[in-house]
Amino acid sequence: MAKRTVQGRAVRVALQGVIGVALLIGGATPAFAAKPSGHGGGGGGSSTPTGNDVSYPQCGSSLPAGPAFGIVGVTGGLANDLNPCFGPSSSYPSYSQSELYWAVASSVGGPSQPKASLYVNTADPGNVYSGSVVADWPTSGSTPYGSCSTTTVTLSSGTHTVGANSDACAWQYGYNKASQDASWLTAAASAIDGQSPPVSVPGAAASYPWWLDVETANTWQSDTTMNVADLQGMIAGFQAAGATTVGAYSTTSQWNSITGGTGSASGSLYQIPNWIPGARDLSGAEANCAQTSFTGGTVTVTQWFGHPVDGDYAC
Repeated sequence: MAKRTVQGRAVRVALQGVIGVALLIGGATPAFAAKPSGHGGGGGGSSTPTGNDVSYPQCGSSLPAGPAFGIVGVTGGLANDLNPCFGPSSSYPSYSQSELYWAVASSVGGPSQPKASLYVNTADPGNVYSGSVVADWPTSGSTPYGSCSTTTVTLSSGTHTVGANSDACAWQYGYNKASQDASWLTAAASAIDGQSPPVSVPGAAASYPWWLDVETANTWQSDTTMNVADLQGMIAGFQAAGATTVGAYSTTSQWNSITGGTGSASGSLYQIPNWIPGARDLSGAEANCAQTSFTGGTVTVTQWFGHPVDGDYAC
């Protein structure tokens, strides 16, 4: 997708990864449940309403005009870093350079398709990555898996007290990342609106569908139960921030590798909507709407490769 996941970077604050998982929380109707009609969109001028997804690789680039919808990456390739052009920043100070503003202000929208959606990188790095302590791995928290508690690890740098490599701490890590993502949205919208643009940008998590990008290119445990707990914690974090729709971007093979498959990824991950990549053109994306959902739910958005911006089709 337009977001390119990053693997093997040296630990910054902590090495995190990306996930794409479309999720429905609280029984709300999926934002992409039906193919919109009656609006032009992206996809090279096709009468079919299509959208585009963008993230940090497109910072500073000219973005499509008048797509039916836009899906914007909040994070910048890792679960704990911010897309530098999500909102105004030192590198991209004007609201007109913000990808969040582009999605809200430029998209046409439709009766069953929001103008703007958001996606985030996800990962489950554990308490140590590549011989270094993961600085933002939690050391406490009350979770559905019990309490996140501490342990000690001995590395070449010495002995460190860290959060345990447990389901509880993985859940708390996911929750913390989602809370951070929601706060980044609020800050970006506030910075945009503070510049008095012609179109204001909502800063509430409830104003957007959210997608979790779940891909093996990022940092995951071999313990799939921990990975599931991590993703469930993200859902809970977005829900606590007010989001009503969360979804997943992945493929069947990657989803199964990370979570253990539909049967293992139960609870809040079961039967969530899917955003599926892999097509080379719009017709292929339309055909991919018939794929079997990797969560046992529904395929609601499909993606096709484009340069410099990928295209998206609402099933």
